[in-house]
Formats: sequence, C-alpha cells, structure tokens
Amino acid sequence: MEEFAARSGISRPTVSKYFNDPESVRPSTRERIEKALERYEFRPNLFAMNQNRKLTKNVGIVVPFLSDPVFAEHARAIEQRSIQAGYRPFIFSAYGRPEVEVEILDSLRSLKPAGVLLAPLGRASDKAEIEKFCRDVPTVLFDSNIDGMGEAFVGSDNFSFVNQTVDYLVRTGEPPCFFEMRRPANPNANKRRAAYIAAMQRHGLEPQVIQIEGDGWGFEEIGRQGALRAFEDRALPGNTVLCSNDRLAIGLLSACYDRGLRVGRGEGCALRVASHDDHPFARFTCPSLTTAAHDYEAVAERSVQTLLEVIDAGGSLADRKETLFPAHLVLRASA
Repeated sequence: MEEFAARSGISRPTVSKYFNDPESVRPSTRERIEKALERYEFRPNLFAMNQNRKLTKNVGIVVPFLSDPVFAEHARAIEQRSIQAGYRPFIFSAYGRPEVEVEILDSLRSLKPAGVLLAPLGRASDKAEIEKFCRDVPTVLFDSNIDGMGEAFVGSDNFSFVNQTVDYLVRTGEPPCFFEMRRPANPNANKRRAAYIAAMQRHGLEPQVIQIEGDGWGFEEIGRQGALRAFEDRALPGNTVLCSNDRLAIGLLSACYDRGLRVGRGEGCALRVASHDDHPFARFTCPSLTTAAHDYEAVAERSVQTLLEVIDAGGSLADRKETLFPAHLVLRASA
C-alpha cells in the first residue's frame, strides 16, 4: 500500500481510509484512487491486512454437508445477508466428518473472523472442541442446536414442522407412519420423531415408527433401499408415509417407481407421501412432494442480525438467545 501511495501521489492514510470505506473520502479523491488502481492493478491483501486488525470484516459460515441442497440453501441465504451487512463471508463444509469440523474451526481462527455462523454436525461433533472455539470466537449456531454453546441459536421449530404434517394427513386420510433412519446424521431428526409421537398421541392414535438402516449423508439412497426392504417385508402400515426429511422421501419415491406404486391422492394411488424441509428440488419430484418448509430467509436474517449484535456487544451477550421459526405446510401432489 505504501508503494501504491507513492506511485499514485496520494497519501498512505488516505489510501487506507479509502479501502476501509470508499465513501469516507471526497469524490474527487476517490476518483483519483480508482484511476490509479486501474492503472497499477493494485489489490490489497485482505489476509495480510487482517493480521494487523483487532476486528476484521470476515465472517465464517460452517455447515455439515454443503452438497446437501438444504444446507446449500441455508448457506446461500446467510452469505447474501452477510454481504449486505458489509462483511466478507467464507463458507466451509465438514462433509459429515467431525475431524474436518475441528480442522475448519482451527482454520477459522487464523482468519481472525469477526464472528462465525455454525451449523454443527450435532451428535457426531467434538463438543469439547466446539465449546472451546465458542469461547474464543463470537459464534451463533443455526439449524442444529447444542445446548449452552455459542452466544445464540437460530433455527426452525421441528414441532411446528411435524404438527402441521400430521394434522393435515390425519384430517385428509389414513394416519401416517413415520419413516426415518435408525441412526440419523442430523440431530433435528430426533426432535421430529418425538414431535410425531406426541402429535399422534394428541389425536388418540398409535404412533408407527419405521426405522431403516444406513449411515452417512447419502439420504436418497438410504431412503430408497430402506423403502424397498419395507415393501418386501410389508413393514409399512396403512397407505400414508411421513418421512423425517425430504431427501429420504425422494429415495422413497424412487422405490415406489421401481415397484410400480403410484403416489398421490387420486384414483389408483397406492400411497400418500409427505415430508419436511422443502428441499429446493421437492417441487420437481414426480409427483411433487408435499412438505413442511423452512423459512430459509427468516433464519438467515435473524442469524446474521444476532451475530452482528454479538459483535457490537464485544463478543458476548448477557444471556444466550434461542429463536425458532415455525414451518409452513406446502401442499403438492404426493399427498
């Protein structure tokens, strides 16, 4: 920057002021700087600059599995809100591996972020490492909660998801069984199972939980293979299936196609299928998938807003906040 200032004939403090906030210098000075930037092709090294700052404009966004379109949608919305707030977001994915999650947190420390928005793996997370990181770096958790960690949690109300789907399915046909993985990768699945059982009991009905085998994040294939086995073993009671998440439901729809089973409410339909999340592809399945939807934009808005509050408060809040947004039911052809 000193070399650029000397070449352009503009003082070093003025150049620095411009890079911190272009609107803070006079328009004529800004025009001179921008012409010089174009002429000399100067670009500041943000990482080097950050080593010299107590507070950077970097924000980390960490998700469990970025290739999962649900988490990609969360990350997209949070990234856009962070940019609008004047921060530089860096997105990381743990790809379902706790050791990678820990490596990401270590890497984030070197970026000296102003704060981090973290969707932890949950059950598989190294909770001691996450707790240690949250002590060092202002952190807001989103999507999946770990009690007591971070300055705040922002997510979707899983009971709201399941209450809406169960109430609708009971009102319009046979009560649903609940289709889930025996060892779910995402901790929200456990809350959804508990919500399903409570909702069925509230209706005076017997809960029917169908648990399928499978580990990892390949939910579509796990759902497909689990459904094929359930069809073979005649393990599905009735003709209505409520899936824990949309990716499992997509696998189940594939299995229905393989078995020649028509899904929907019309004449000749063998099954009704509904689910949770409003996966970005849910409206393009065949048939399109009835589901309870995240309010992605509201979660992103509140997550970033809360992190900014934490940063403005010096890195910590007086009390840990928890904010849950209700789902909304999206009726499509599958149910």
